[in-house]
Amino acid sequence: MLATLFIAAKIPPGIVQPSVAAAPVARTTLFPKLHAGQTFTYFIQYRTKKNVKTESRVVTPTGPQDAETDAQWLLRVEILDVHPQGQRASIHARSRFQSVASAMAPNNPGAQQTSPVSPTQNLEAKSVDFTILPDGRVDAVTGLADLFPDQRQVWQVWLRQFAIAGVFPRDGVRLGQSWKSSEPEQAPSPIVKLEWEKQATYVRDEPCTAIQFSESGIVTPKNSQTESCAVVLTSAILKQKSSPKDTTPGDFRLHDLRTTGNASGKNETISYISLQSGLIVRVTEDDQQFMDVVIAKPDASNQIHYNVEATGHTEVLLVADAPASKP
Repeated sequence: MLATLFIAAKIPPGIVQPSVAAAPVARTTLFPKLHAGQTFTYFIQYRTKKNVKTESRVVTPTGPQDAETDAQWLLRVEILDVHPQGQRASIHARSRFQSVASAMAPNNPGAQQTSPVSPTQNLEAKSVDFTILPDGRVDAVTGLADLFPDQRQVWQVWLRQFAIAGVFPRDGVRLGQSWKSSEPEQAPSPIVKLEWEKQATYVRDEPCTAIQFSESGIVTPKNSQTESCAVVLTSAILKQKSSPKDTTPGDFRLHDLRTTGNASGKNETISYISLQSGLIVRVTEDDQQFMDVVIAKPDASNQIHYNVEATGHTEVLLVADAPASKP
């Protein structure tokens, strides 16, 4: 019916059809807009649970074990240098963990002091330096190996979100737009060629605000000044690019071991990115991963079979006016 109407509506001879210029599509660049000397703090809550079933011909097998983590940390970030490159930049920064308890100590003068140099204070003395490139890749990371495994995992989760705009389209994004990207799984695994295939969507703009310290802890202030954030929903699927019949990493081959099996996973992330500064204001991430793998000698001796199921929930929140860490 519509086609018939358009065919019938011919332009009379002698009348020139006016040209109508298409309105430009508004695009937004969400890459962080930072400067040297700038500092800010994130509150990170990290919960994971790992269940492992093991079948082994080895008397004392070593490998993944059941584990559960529920941790809260503050991560303080100092921008050391920024080299603009078009609408993006190369960002050199330093980060340092601080426990929430020690940050709240000034608000609790009656709290008892622990030993003069506690493990927490030792940890807070360690920093991680890094550079974020304009395409979101990370370079020149130093100090990460000095952290505890849980802190390393938390730091990597935070960094992936902080640099998330690096994998967005270079000419900016518009409301309602979706785009795809992929990246290899970075964590060591007995299964090679694991890759995350991602699809992100710029869903809407929404008011957002940083959280704030109070005498009783960290709260979201009810009457604080808000700003506008781009809300980006990212769904990721972990795909295995290697054959289940041979998934052996190079370091396993060096030890005369072979691996076979399957791995899969999914991840849902909601990111709130400041339209003004490009800083992540809030992130919620939920993930699930599964692995069924057999590790054995080439002749199938000393065989170990692992079935691993892991879940995780992470929240990353920008903190306003966080207490300064002690020197």
